[in-house]
Amino acid sequence: MQHVWKTYGVGEARVDALRDVSLRVDRGEYVAIMGPSGSGKTTLMNIAACMDAATRGRFLLDGYDVTELDEVDLATVRNRMIGLVFQSFNLLPRLDALENVELPLVYAGVPRRQRRALAMSALQSVGLGTRVRHRPNELSGGQQQRVAIARAIVGNPPLLLADEPTGNLATSQASEVLDIFDGLNDAGRTVVVITHEASVGDHAKRIVRFSDGRIVADERRAARRVALTS
Repeated sequence: MQHVWKTYGVGEARVDALRDVSLRVDRGEYVAIMGPSGSGKTTLMNIAACMDAATRGRFLLDGYDVTELDEVDLATVRNRMIGLVFQSFNLLPRLDALENVELPLVYAGVPRRQRRALAMSALQSVGLGTRVRHRPNELSGGQQQRVAIARAIVGNPPLLLADEPTGNLATSQASEVLDIFDGLNDAGRTVVVITHEASVGDHAKRIVRFSDGRIVADERRAARRVALTS
């Protein structure tokens, strides 16, 4: 991102959610975007996920200027390059775990037999190979989030974006989810986590801190794997 601004409203109701933000994330990094509520971190993620557009500035994703893409191309970029994980899981209640994980592949036009095999492999990778026919209401919160992670990675996108992924989870469940993120990053995937929890940020190799729509600190460090305790 190069000198990105995001403004909502006009006149006296105008609010600058992001203010002249420049941020580069390289392939293979594990970054935690941290800050209090209202600091701009979720707005940043929405732009990074191609779900919102900057008011000013440029956003380059893998060298492509996202600001120049139309809606069709943006949808293609989201499907092929970005995996999304949300605090609220966003699973479809009428579909079982396998069907939920298959959804991105359905949109991408992957043949049924192939997408079923890929979805099964993704669920096995997050430890849910025996829960593939369970619907969301038959799974714990941690299991639902693991289904959401499997859905996010089933198309093998190079970038995983997670917005407060442990916010609705018990401590033990949060630890399981963070261990999965650690493993995905260790395997080479770029991971960007939005969080206000220090225990989540401790898993990242870089912490970018936001306040009032601006970056106020950018700390690179060796990864520190910290087990969450109750």
